[in-house]
Amino acid sequence: MDTEQLKAHCASRPGAAQVLHGAPSNILVYKVGDKTFAYFKTSEPEQWRFSVRVTPDRFLELTDMPGVKPARYMGRYHWITIVDVRTFPEDYLLELVRGSHERALASLSKAKRKELTGS
Repeated sequence: MDTEQLKAHCASRPGAAQVLHGAPSNILVYKVGDKTFAYFKTSEPEQWRFSVRVTPDRFLELTDMPGVKPARYMGRYHWITIVDVRTFPEDYLLELVRGSHERALASLSKAKRKELTGS
């Protein structure tokens, strides 16, 4: 899966919105409501590195894999950064996005979830 496909997948999640933050952060954020579930770095030298929130168990498992590291400033909250999404297993990547999206959605109020997803 390449960066464009992953961006399309993140944007297609129920209730997802895409927000581009310019300098100094330079990130493309995917949110549900006011909760971030994934983001891409958009500037060099880390352009198109992808970050997603995972469970504490998955955090330990994933940060032991080559090409995966704790996300800068967000690692303590169990966010990981995948250096190159093209080298990461597609099924696993989609599962991580789904899990992060579901956790973000679950943290919203019931009324807000219904408003965003229609169910």
